[in-house]
Amino acid sequence: MACASKNLDQQCINTIRTLSIDAIQKANSGHPGAPMGLAPAAFVLWKYFLKHNPGNPAWIDRDRFVLSGGHASMLLYSLLYLNGYGLKLDDLKNFRQWKSKTPGHPEFGHTSGVETTTGPLGQGLANAVGMAIAECHLGARFNKSGKKIIDHNTYVICGDGDLMEGVADEAVSLAGHLGLGKLIVIYDDNSISIEGKTNITFTENVTAKFKAMNWHVIEIDDGNDIKKIMAGIQAGKDNTEKPSLIKLRTHIAYGSPNKQDTCDAHGAPLGIDEIKLVKENYGVPIDKDFYVSKEVLKESRKSVELGKEKEQQWQDIFNEYKKEFPELAGEFVDAISGFLTKGWDSEIPEFKSSDEPIATRAASGKVLNSIAKNLPVLMGGSADLASSNKTYINSSKDFQKNAYDGRNIMFGVREHAMASIMSGMYLHSGIRPYGGTFLVFADYMRPAIRVASLMNLPIIYVFTHDSVAVGEDGPTHQPVEHITSLRAIPNLNVIRPCDANETSKAWRYALQTFDSPTALILSRQKLPVLDKQDTDGELKYGAYIIQNTEKNPDIILIASGSEVHICIKAANILKGKKINARVLSMPSWELFEKAPDFYKERILPSNIKNRIAVEAGITMGWERYVGDFGKIIGIDCFGTSAPGSKVLEEYGFTTNNIVETAVAMKNE
Repeated sequence: MACASKNLDQQCINTIRTLSIDAIQKANSGHPGAPMGLAPAAFVLWKYFLKHNPGNPAWIDRDRFVLSGGHASMLLYSLLYLNGYGLKLDDLKNFRQWKSKTPGHPEFGHTSGVETTTGPLGQGLANAVGMAIAECHLGARFNKSGKKIIDHNTYVICGDGDLMEGVADEAVSLAGHLGLGKLIVIYDDNSISIEGKTNITFTENVTAKFKAMNWHVIEIDDGNDIKKIMAGIQAGKDNTEKPSLIKLRTHIAYGSPNKQDTCDAHGAPLGIDEIKLVKENYGVPIDKDFYVSKEVLKESRKSVELGKEKEQQWQDIFNEYKKEFPELAGEFVDAISGFLTKGWDSEIPEFKSSDEPIATRAASGKVLNSIAKNLPVLMGGSADLASSNKTYINSSKDFQKNAYDGRNIMFGVREHAMASIMSGMYLHSGIRPYGGTFLVFADYMRPAIRVASLMNLPIIYVFTHDSVAVGEDGPTHQPVEHITSLRAIPNLNVIRPCDANETSKAWRYALQTFDSPTALILSRQKLPVLDKQDTDGELKYGAYIIQNTEKNPDIILIASGSEVHICIKAANILKGKKINARVLSMPSWELFEKAPDFYKERILPSNIKNRIAVEAGITMGWERYVGDFGKIIGIDCFGTSAPGSKVLEEYGFTTNNIVETAVAMKNE
């Protein structure tokens, strides 16, 4: 291999490569091959195209850059260091170490300049689709002729692994349908995966597939040809009718005599001897680690001043915009700041016990629509189930190609992409996203929900058809383990309201929460609206006394959702049997665990050992609330196909079963 040329651009590219391999070698952990192969494309993008300001990484009209293959994180960290985002050389030397600013995979909120947490392959690409959706929507809502305050691109670097994951196909399909012309994906086509050549599993025609999904495809046969890369990216920018894929043929571990184009370079350090050979090929000092020449640093740091200039140019436009459109400008500031507009909750309905029974999914739809009138940043949809999930905003229209001002997104039957896209929408800023499906399909969304929880994103997931009461559709559609499964995700608030008013409070709580996502678990079947004049406590504490506030009950019945109603009926019957039963509605374990200890003790006294938990799902986890002497009425098996009321009856969710269990417990 010929020595690298001495021009400054090539020096910058080789510095990105050597910083990456040195950091990985020092950590004795990481993925050197991808940064080595992708350095030219990343350099060209960041130097010649990316609109960004290192001094203000949150500038709203910056271009977004997503490294979907998060295992190549040292590529991004090298770029952030060189471009002046606040990382020091010591941070690169501390790669993958305890409390480092350079963790193994990029983490949003942890390192300045990282737009999203990536690592689980495919999700970063789907996040980017969400960012592009947000850009289109905000542009359609706020831009005026001659004064575009939202006008930027979303760039992605992805690899073979990203495109093998199903979530990528889901997201790519939707992006093509919507014509997201400011989305540009650079595909690192290096033909290597962990197990060997990609052709052992991946022989599809990527170009044909993307074209079939309405993408503009550019093919570049040499990932080291700067001029071709520049022309390819420019072609992507010029085509605003379709999203663009730049299929870039690269060489993993480029410049490594013994590891180039091998799977050995994917996930392990090159080794000291091999690194010397690589540096010799690159024409950089072989006896210096983390070497950055003054010329390279000076050239790279030009982005700092250039970024200030670009943001100031935008600020000048926005200042004129404020004068001409003061009301819209105020709405824009509210949107990108995440503020809840004044009066956002002024029309939330208050349901009465005299009202007709109503399913919590239907109540949720009413609450959603009452809020949407006054909270224009609220935007979302459903995985082809809007009529069932009640997630359609009646006061708006559909978000479609050339109708980007609509707030109803038709995600199609693409649950995983939907959840990942919602994360991207929020990460962009200016949108408060929600999305719905049946609870049983939360499994398809779980990877994205987990990462959203990791990123502290206040996404709202609307899960309906919450139990075996779904009925005739049978066990494939009857969730039994799903609520518990969601409760297992750290930093996710799971709320299962028992009636329409709890549903209102759940929505209010979710929208007032800014550091964690919320899963609303809603019923298909109609439920009475409870008279809560005698209730004690608030939903914000996760549980409260809904019946019987006396200090020393004989037994405590704890339930969530629809099962609260049968517990109330059981308590009334037990009263006639001289058994004083307290009923707790516990819509959220997570919120209850955060409640003050004195409050927990007041509603669930430790000296009351007779406790029964009732929930139409698996019993796992309820032990913490019933203790060693309590009982749990639940379902530790799959459901069955029958009318919902019959299924509930057969599995013991009846007033009589609760009463009999309570009486037996009292007599023990």
